[in-house]
Amino acid sequence: MLCACIDIGSNTTRLLVADVRGGELREVLQERAFTRLGGDGEIGPDKTAAVAAAVAGQVRAARACGAERIRAVGTHAIRQAPDREQLVAAIEREAGIAVDVLTGEEEAAYAFRGATRALDPGHEDHEVGVVDVGGGSTELVCGTVEDGVSWSVSYAIGSGVLADAHLRSDPPSDEELDGIRARVREVFAGCEAPHPKAAFAVGGSATSLCRLAGSVLDRAALERAVGLLCGRPAAEVAERFGLHRERVRLLPAGILVLAAAGDALGAPLTVAQGGLREGVLLGEPVREGL
Repeated sequence: MLCACIDIGSNTTRLLVADVRGGELREVLQERAFTRLGGDGEIGPDKTAAVAAAVAGQVRAARACGAERIRAVGTHAIRQAPDREQLVAAIEREAGIAVDVLTGEEEAAYAFRGATRALDPGHEDHEVGVVDVGGGSTELVCGTVEDGVSWSVSYAIGSGVLADAHLRSDPPSDEELDGIRARVREVFAGCEAPHPKAAFAVGGSATSLCRLAGSVLDRAALERAVGLLCGRPAAEVAERFGLHRERVRLLPAGILVLAAAGDALGAPLTVAQGGLREGVLLGEPVREGL
C-alpha cells in the first residue's frame, strides 16, 4: 500500500510517500518546503496561510503518486502555539486533511521507530539511543528494537529557536556560538540519560550534516563542520555543499545541540536511515506513561 506522511515541523514541512509492506518501507517520493513556523509563540495569519498552502500542495503530490492513506502530523511549533487551532483548521480547509499534533513523548517514540527500523541484527538486542534535533524541540530516546522505547525526554530547544535567538552575523561569530553553547548547557544540565551501546541522529540538521561531516557525527566531525559553516557566508557554503541557504544558517545551532546530546548519551552519533515520518508510516503504537 502506498502511504504518505506530512511532517509539519518548526523549520520545514516534509512529505514522504512510501510503499509499506510487511513492516518495510520503499521510498517513492520526498518533498520539502522551508516554512519556518518558528518554535516560540504565535504562528500568525501569514504563516498559517503559507503552511496550509504548502501542505495542500504536498497532499496533491501524494495523491498523484497514488497514496491511499495520508497522515499529517505537527510537532513542537504547533504544539506550543496559542493559535494552533487556527492553523489546524486552515490546513483542513485548504488541504482536506486533519493534523495530529503529537506530544513530545509521541514524537520521540515515532522518531525511535523510524530510526531503528533498518538497524543491522547486531543492534537488535542492545539498548540504542536516538536523538531528534528539530527546529523547535529536541528529543532523546533510548530503548531496544524488540521492546521499543524505555526512556525519553523532550527539550524545547532546536536549531531554529537557537539560531533566531543568537545568530545575527553571517558567518556566525564566536560570541554568538558561545551564547548557544551556554543555552544548551543550561537546558541539558541535570539530564540523566542512559548510556546506550550505540546512538543515532535523525532530523534535518543530522541529514544535512552528512554532506559536511559524513555519517558519523563524533566530536571531531562536528567541530570540523562548525569550522566549515563559520568560515564562509551562508550563500557560499550552501552552493558548495548543495544545501538550502536557510539550512546552512540553522546548522551551527543544530550541531551544538547534537554535540550536547551525544555527550549526554555517552556515544558518538551516527546518522540514521529514517526518522519521524518513517515511524509514523510504520504505525508503531506509542506507549503512554514513559
